[in-house]
Amino acid sequence: MAPNPAIMQAVEKLNYRVTVGDVAQKAGLNIEMANQGLLALATDAGGHLQVADTGDIVYLFPRNFRDVLRNKYFKLQLQEWWNKVWKVLFYLIRISFGIVLIASIALIVISITLILTSLSGDDDDRGGGFGGGIGFFYFPDLFWFFSPNYNTGYRSSGRRREKSDLNFLEAVFSFLFGDGNPNANLEERRWQEIATVIRNYDGAVVAEQITPYLDNLGETYQQQYEDYMLPVLTKFNGKPEVSPEGEIVYYFPELQVSAKNNYHQSIPNFLREFSWRFSQATSSQVMLSAGLGVVNFVGALMLGGLLRNATIAGGLVGFVQGIYGLLLVYAIGFLAIPLIRYFWIQWRNEKISDRNSQRQSRAKLISSADEKLQKKIDYAHQFATNTVIGEENLTYTTETDLIEQEAKRSEQIDAEWRKRLEEGN
Repeated sequence: MAPNPAIMQAVEKLNYRVTVGDVAQKAGLNIEMANQGLLALATDAGGHLQVADTGDIVYLFPRNFRDVLRNKYFKLQLQEWWNKVWKVLFYLIRISFGIVLIASIALIVISITLILTSLSGDDDDRGGGFGGGIGFFYFPDLFWFFSPNYNTGYRSSGRRREKSDLNFLEAVFSFLFGDGNPNANLEERRWQEIATVIRNYDGAVVAEQITPYLDNLGETYQQQYEDYMLPVLTKFNGKPEVSPEGEIVYYFPELQVSAKNNYHQSIPNFLREFSWRFSQATSSQVMLSAGLGVVNFVGALMLGGLLRNATIAGGLVGFVQGIYGLLLVYAIGFLAIPLIRYFWIQWRNEKISDRNSQRQSRAKLISSADEKLQKKIDYAHQFATNTVIGEENLTYTTETDLIEQEAKRSEQIDAEWRKRLEEGN
């Protein structure tokens, strides 16, 4: 079984010494998956197990474990190779839309000029030139778009300057399709933040502390019985306890054990979804893309009218006539797709805003807890604990031979007794 990339990243971020709870929190995985993944990774990458006197286990990994896995798994090598290739391919796909737009405009303008010249029967130079315009049709100096002086990411607007990391061709793709889902890792963030909340409260919480990170709490009767906590209990192997007043609290033993000190980690007080943006391009880049799209569309309509009335004798104009349907579809789609996407984003952001407001309102219940809720929180504190497994807590590790470990432990015990005797004298 190939190693889980999320677990590998978590191990690296946690400095190669982890517990199951550490990885479950960092990667947003359930306890069972984190446990199985760590066992598999330790087996394949030459990791070591460290057993504490409490019976808890710490996994210790070599810092070059990726190299070990790379040599062992052809699939991992292939995946890393494909990731590099895909970055190049996707970049080519992104810039291809801008290139096609420029090529479409160029073909349309040149074809219109040739047809008009043919219809007039005048072979003389009619002026207008090809440098910045062809006949009556303005054709922008496209080479200027790619020059170092063209909108390298800044746009002056009074004292404000707008910045973007996109060049012109990338901005065209962004104008058409946007820049991806800003909440693509929402579920991963959700479980990471829930696990962090649980750890911030030393592994014992009440449902009200978790609800700001959940959606769809169910019907009123389901909320009364806190059914929405079942997925949290399942994911992190939690256990419910009932207070004398009949209130339910939850504690999570695996998240109460760590390989290092877990100081209180600052996280948002509710799960915030990010609003969709129409484009990361600057407003000038968006206006330029839209303007060129309009030029392409109008030119396509004009070319269609001329092609219906002109006698085509082959050549470039004959080629353009053969692909005219594609040019027209591209021209229409170039303007229709962003327009549809704009209204879809507005609708989507309204839904996101509503969900954020609901979570935020639940978070306010904790900050202004009433007496009943505070008693519930106080009862949960009885189950709170934080165990940090250091080197001094180990009873066994696979790093060294068992006999060597026993000898070292005997030396430590003898040293402690001598110290106590000296203090007694």
